[in-house]
Amino acid sequence: MYADIDKPHAPHHLANLSNGLVSKLASFTGLILTIVMVVYFFIRYYIFELFLLPRFYGHIYKNLNETNRRGFVNHHVAGAAKILLCFFTAYPFLSVAFGNANFNTPLAKHSPATMGDAMVISSQIFVGMYLTELLFRSKLSPVAVGHHVGAIVITQAAIAISLNASHEQDATIEFILCFFWGAFDILAEFWPHVAIILYRVYISNHEFLIKIFRAACFSTLIGTTIETIVVMWLFGSLWPKWTIGFKVATPILHVVFSAAQVWGSIIFYRMWQHQKRLLAEERGETEDKESAGVVQPSGSTDAILLPMTDLPRTSNSAGSA
Repeated sequence: MYADIDKPHAPHHLANLSNGLVSKLASFTGLILTIVMVVYFFIRYYIFELFLLPRFYGHIYKNLNETNRRGFVNHHVAGAAKILLCFFTAYPFLSVAFGNANFNTPLAKHSPATMGDAMVISSQIFVGMYLTELLFRSKLSPVAVGHHVGAIVITQAAIAISLNASHEQDATIEFILCFFWGAFDILAEFWPHVAIILYRVYISNHEFLIKIFRAACFSTLIGTTIETIVVMWLFGSLWPKWTIGFKVATPILHVVFSAAQVWGSIIFYRMWQHQKRLLAEERGETEDKESAGVVQPSGSTDAILLPMTDLPRTSNSAGSA
């Protein structure tokens, strides 16, 4: 009677979700991704690079070198894409994973679009976001490349195996598991985009950046921890449904993704500590000037007139963010 009391249990609806094609659009992911990539190009180039960023940031944007400028643009594009994904994907994903809907349930009453349609489209927006970064950024760490390539391949593979669901008994739950990964990726890694944007804007405000990088460090670390708990709970609770291939591959893939996220936390920790050292140096210089009686009056505007460019003493890790 109590034999299964200690075993994890998945949501009842998810555990009984029938295996099958997630959407009729699954066969057209190539076309959907092509359209998504074209839209990313137009938004990145015509809206962000030529219009919004030069006007909003002024000399801050124009004084960035090519590597930092591309990273700055990409953080805006990726951040905007993640906000869109949160609003567009939350309802169909939660309805299928925890509610009473399935992939064939209409997205709205009398709508021809289904929950599965919305999830397939959102998966291509997610893939396009990482493809854009891989193709646009002029400098990426091996860890970031591994994370992005892995996310792209796994997402597309989950859709591909659903096309042969009759021979792939874990096609549906693998597709859902990818959305759990993607949800945590979007939520936990949104703050780092904001952190790097603020770093470029307030590069000389070390006290402010200490708070920003500290928050980014802990947000990615906490997000990775919660993600591991939820994903492994889901993976274990659906253990009988997985084929041997996914029983082996899923934990390995999760370790790879988690390692990339932990590495991001380490980078932000180093940037946080670097800003602390810069602040200590700045305060030390101020105290030396005060003791020598050469401090400028508080009304001086010299500091305000100086352009806010990258300082030569910034860290290497931050320079390529």
